[in-house]
Amino acid sequence: MERAFLTMKISRLRIRPVHVCSEDHVRAHVFLCMLACHMEWHMRCRLAQILIEDDDREGARARRSSPVENTEVSVSAGAKGDTKRIPDGLSVHSFTTLLGDWATPMQNDVTLRGGSDHAFPLMAKPTELQRRAFELLDIDPAKDVAM
Repeated sequence: MERAFLTMKISRLRIRPVHVCSEDHVRAHVFLCMLACHMEWHMRCRLAQILIEDDDREGARARRSSPVENTEVSVSAGAKGDTKRIPDGLSVHSFTTLLGDWATPMQNDVTLRGGSDHAFPLMAKPTELQRRAFELLDIDPAKDVAM
């Protein structure tokens, strides 16, 4: 169990080891790591269209004649794997590279020459990939991102 927990933290979530002593801290730490893992799973499900993952599991299941037979990828996943693109023309990503791409949007605090009372926040325009990912997650950066 400890090896699985460490693998989850290092490989996917990239959380540095946290050494806690009290029982409450251990419980809180495990809860937060499991919550992050659960959120990642939900995000992967919603973002499967643009990730290097099979987004048509029912189609893949239909290609098997027996439940014990090796799973084949669906036709759409095969096309994504061959072309490295989704039908929209965007390139497919791993979850890690998508998170890296999401690290680029930023909010700029713009101050006009008139003084600090003439300042306002300005969110950078998202790339096409970022826009598509926000759409799949049902997030509107203009509304849902705190400014």
